[in-house]
Amino acid sequence: MLIAVGTVSVAHYLIVGAILFTAGIACMAVKRNALGVLMGIELVLNGANLNFVAFGSSYLAGEGRASLGLDGEVMALFVILLAAAEAAVALAITLNFYNNHATVDVDRADDLRG
Repeated sequence: MLIAVGTVSVAHYLIVGAILFTAGIACMAVKRNALGVLMGIELVLNGANLNFVAFGSSYLAGEGRASLGLDGEVMALFVILLAAAEAAVALAITLNFYNNHATVDVDRADDLRG
């Protein structure tokens, strides 16, 4: 039997969003191939989305204050659209780089300088 200990507040969502954000930053800094870097970028964007939704929640409005409405959800939708466009462009660049160099190692990208 599952017993509820307490309610989940906005602070819990913000902590999970911060963990996602820092995991994405660490993934972008540590990974050497382009796909790992893209996964890190997606984690950063998902952490930002979680924070947008948490700040737009009705819990944050409290007693007697007006709710922010759907502002957080609309901003999260725009971030999702941005992430989809970023993934499409970045994967096209990665595939082109793989066709030219037979690797997706970002350290080999030094010959792309103009």
